[in-house]
Order: sequence, then structure tokens, then C-alpha cells
Amino acid sequence: MKNFRVPLAVLLACLLAAAFLMSMLAGEYSMSTKDVFCTLAGHLGLGDGATQRMHEVIIWRIRLPRLLLAAMTGMAMAIAGTVYQGCFRNPLVEPYILGVSAGASCGAALAIVFPALFPGGQLTAFLFGMAAVLLSFFLARNRGETPPVTLVLSGIIVGSLFSACIGIMKYLASDAELREITFWMMGGFHYATWDDVTVTAGTVLPCLALLAAMSWKLNLLSLGDEEARSLGLHPDRVRIVFIILATLAASVCVSSAGIIAWVGLMMPHAARMMFGPDNRWVIPGSALLGAAYMLLCDTLARTLTGTEIPIAIITSIVGAPYLLWLLRAKGKELYGS
Repeated sequence: MKNFRVPLAVLLACLLAAAFLMSMLAGEYSMSTKDVFCTLAGHLGLGDGATQRMHEVIIWRIRLPRLLLAAMTGMAMAIAGTVYQGCFRNPLVEPYILGVSAGASCGAALAIVFPALFPGGQLTAFLFGMAAVLLSFFLARNRGETPPVTLVLSGIIVGSLFSACIGIMKYLASDAELREITFWMMGGFHYATWDDVTVTAGTVLPCLALLAAMSWKLNLLSLGDEEARSLGLHPDRVRIVFIILATLAASVCVSSAGIIAWVGLMMPHAARMMFGPDNRWVIPGSALLGAAYMLLCDTLARTLTGTEIPIAIITSIVGAPYLLWLLRAKGKELYGS
């Protein structure tokens, strides 16, 4: 398998590029590959700048920021799932199950309903997402151990708590605020702007680079705390760093795109099937798979029907059967029977 890792990574990168181009061309307004490259070249100063006004609006102002935000969201969710699964040694954990998405959603809802008290949507989402995952972790902690099943149950409890808080925010919100919260929570990239891309890229890409650079430490954490200590690693400190970086990346994406579940659960397992258990390859592999998968889901969301389907519906249709298969396949490992 090791001999095929580099060609496989190159193949996934090509797949991501093809998915990006396909998503750029797909839509109600048809255009050619030449139109796309001419418009992009004009903005990069590589062409004569002679492009149609309609192409300028659709490609540069609507589709490109949307697709870039979708790709970064897929990367962030996939890598966050990889990190959580490695830190907690549990194949079922991901940002949605551990309550990060619900916590970040609660923070974003507070920022919508009470903008004077919570002026920064991304910052508030991160703080509440961080609080959710830490609360899940400490509730599951017992005598220095974190049982996998207890961790999942703690995540469900914490997620329900923050979901109740979101319900309170909906009750207190005005009609306009309620519509904003509702559409935001269903997930989607239809409101993506270049400002969203800038904030997300400035936060997510450094986090992903740091996580990839520290991926060898995640391999040691996956062995267990005692083995990690014997190899000179302080598991609690390293785990906290991993959790902060992964939660920051996931929370910022949730604050921009809403709740998008299952990506952080499916993509790490798909990457492990391709690259093996080494997180030095699983992290970049899951990032490429997550970005391509999110682009595909976003394209389906806006092209299947005359109106746009919330992207969380599409990811859940695929994710729910996958979770059922994972529970059946990993049942003995999880429950020790």
C-alpha cells in the first residue's frame, strides 16, 4: 500500500480539480470551459479582460466564492473528524456527534438574535463550539479514562442541550432573524461572499497546515495514553492542541455554512481504507476527499431541482446508512463483544 500512496494522493488531487471544474460549469446558466478560464484569467491579469458581464457575475461573484467555501468546509470537517477519531480512539466521533456543530450553531444564533452582546459571528461560534466539545469530553471522563460509548452519549447530551438553547433563540427571534437562523441551520453556501472566503481561509488553512505538521503525534495518541507517555509525548497537552485547532476550523465553517453533518465521519474512514492507518497520509487524504465530496453535494443541491436543496439533507441521506454500516462493522470493536 505504501508504494501507491503518492500516486493515489495525486489522483485524489486531480479528482478534486475535476470536481471543482464540473461544479463551476454546472448550473441553470450554461457556459463553457473557455468562458470560465477567460474570466478567471482576466481577474488574475493573464488575459485581455474582455469577458461578458454575465460571466463576470456568475463565475467570479457567485460560483467561485461559493465553491471555494464549500471546498474548505469539506476539508475542515473531514480533518476535524480525523483528529477527533485519533484523539479519542473512537471511530464514531466527528464534529456533529460530539456537539461541536450544535455548539457553534448556538453561538451563531446568539450572534443573530443579540448582535450587540455577541458582535462576532465566527468568534462566538468558535467559543461555543469549543465549549461543546470540551464539555462532552469532561462529562465522559471517568477515572482518567474516556470510554468510547460514553463519549458518544455525552456528545448527544451536549448537542441536545445546545439544540434546546437554539430553540430558545428561535422563540425570541423576530421573523427576519428566525428565517435567517432556520435557513442557516439547514446548511448551504448560497450566501457565500468573498468576505466569507477570506475569513474562512485565514482561519482554516493555517489550522489544517498545523494539524498536518503534527500528524505524527496523532499516530502516537492513537496508540493510547500509556504508550504515548512511554514515547515521550504528553498526551493531555497534545490532545488539547489538536482539539482546539480542529474545533476552530470546524466552528468557523459552521458559522459560515450552517450545520453540515456526516462529512467528518465518512471521509476519515474512506481515507484510511485508501492510505492505511498512518495519519500523516490520512489527514491530507481526508482533506482531498472531503473537499471533493462537498463540491459534489453542493452541485447536486443546486441542480437536482428548480429550487436549491439544503446541503445537509444530501449529506444526511448518504451519512445515515453509512453510520448504520459502521455500527455493524465496528460493533465488536466498540462494545468489546
